[in-house]
Amino acid sequence: MKATGIVRRIDDLGRVVIPKEIRRTMRIREGDPLEIYTDKEGGVIFKKYSLMGGLTEFAGQLCETLNRTSGHVCVITDRDSCIAVSGAPRKELPDKQVSEQVERMMEGRQIFQRTDGEPVTLCADTDKYFVLTAAPILSEGDVLGSVLLASGQPDTAVGEVEYKLVQAVAGFLGRHMES
Repeated sequence: MKATGIVRRIDDLGRVVIPKEIRRTMRIREGDPLEIYTDKEGGVIFKKYSLMGGLTEFAGQLCETLNRTSGHVCVITDRDSCIAVSGAPRKELPDKQVSEQVERMMEGRQIFQRTDGEPVTLCADTDKYFVLTAAPILSEGDVLGSVLLASGQPDTAVGEVEYKLVQAVAGFLGRHMES
């Protein structure tokens, strides 16, 4: 646990304000669910909760199938990071934070397909992989994450089949999360 030096008081309703700097750094938005943990030393830990986090194994199997079908790197994300990857080295993408461009794509709730425009990087801290096509995972009107096909080459293009595959898997995951 890293000390921030920030001290906050709990109000009479048991609320505590998480400082804006920490919310921005940790990408915590208004309405985001937080899990609360305690440690042996009496510390209280807030962690962003991800509905998609419970699907890691299942999402991994979907990624493997999509990778074998399309031949491209397949990634399933929650709203902040990559939770399942197939077609890339194991330690390269899992748990990496998605780029702001990918976040904006999810928030736009539209299916993305790479055209001749500027390439979209997959991760925030590296430009090693570029998004070819992406679809948001929508459940009960909320964006939970996305399904992406990616490539190490910024000028790779995909066709209608890959576009439809990503759309179908995202739709399936969204419906799965509703039940």
